[in-house]
Amino acid sequence: MIYRKNKLTIDHLDISKIARKYKTPVYCYSLRKIKENIQNIKTHFKNINPLICYAVKANPNLGILREIKKNNLGADVVSVGELMKALKAGISPKKIVFSGVGKTFEEIEYAINKNILLINAESKSEILQIEKIAKKKKKIVDVGIRLNPNTDAKTLSQISTGKKENKFGVNQKIFLQLVNIVKKSQSLNLKCLSVHIGSQILSYKPYQKMLNVVNKIIKLSNYNFEYIDLGGGMGIDYNHDQSKLDFYKYSKEIKKFLKNNHCKIIFEPGRSIVGNSAILITKVIYIKEGFKKDFVILDAAMNDLMRPALYGAKHMIIPLSKINRKSKKSYEFVGPICESTDTFSIVKNYQKLNEKDFLAICDVGAYGVSLASNYNIRPKPPEILIKNSKIQVLNKRQKISDLI
Repeated sequence: MIYRKNKLTIDHLDISKIARKYKTPVYCYSLRKIKENIQNIKTHFKNINPLICYAVKANPNLGILREIKKNNLGADVVSVGELMKALKAGISPKKIVFSGVGKTFEEIEYAINKNILLINAESKSEILQIEKIAKKKKKIVDVGIRLNPNTDAKTLSQISTGKKENKFGVNQKIFLQLVNIVKKSQSLNLKCLSVHIGSQILSYKPYQKMLNVVNKIIKLSNYNFEYIDLGGGMGIDYNHDQSKLDFYKYSKEIKKFLKNNHCKIIFEPGRSIVGNSAILITKVIYIKEGFKKDFVILDAAMNDLMRPALYGAKHMIIPLSKINRKSKKSYEFVGPICESTDTFSIVKNYQKLNEKDFLAICDVGAYGVSLASNYNIRPKPPEILIKNSKIQVLNKRQKISDLI
């Protein structure tokens, strides 16, 4: 996004014109940015040649999944619904990994029927469940075991997944037990060691620590894994201060790891592919005067973008039209929902705003629509994709009548 003659544009289109045509709130994605992000990962990890399985939970829009498939990516799914969507988008079953701690009998059975690449199991009970279904179907099923490496990703506690107190994966002792169970099974084929330590990681050092743990447990297991699934978690620059993960240093650590371990690397990026590709366009309904700050009440709310309420996450909010006048007081940007957590950010020295002004909430491509709800019986906003400077409607705005 850049300003042209003080008007905010996305891929050469005036965003205020989009706001007027499609009404607000509306999600707007840039296909150019999605492709650029995919190419960035491919370029930096070219020598490793990983299988890149897009984390569908970040954004499950079918139109976006189809574009991701065109770029030869696979999919990381955590439910049968995500698996169905990935398949409908045309993603090859042999590029799909099924993760998650609570896969049901029906979900496992469906995955086995579709002959996907891997089911990454996260407990002894799940291993036995997969084996039971495989026996019943007289199939040999390829599985992975997810290790909890007890590695702190130094990120938000709500999105940490690799510490011993988190529900994900199994500890070293149980991991080694499960390797032996699967090795003896006639219905299971152990192909993968899987790890994932969290989201929005901006330093390569937690990954370095994780790789050291994985290296040690591979030696202890005395087993040659065909795949090492390193998960995702690659962070993006929400603060627009150039804070981002150093892909070069992370790549270097993986190369060191591969000198001792001959295997194929799997990545599960989600946010780093779609996060900074989208904005949520919104309009100022009212400006309500307060004692030390003014409340800017938007027509976008926590049901449209849950991250600030759920994690305390910060998203930059920028005007669609630039002016030089500054507000005398701080602005608190809030939504209209009857919850104190329906707030986005407090900003000092913001430009003077008026009611009916349009704004853009930045970097909402990941965990924006996927966490959206109909709380307060509010329709979910439409989603549009800018493709070669043309607009493609991915999802229309829900109708209140359909919700009623």
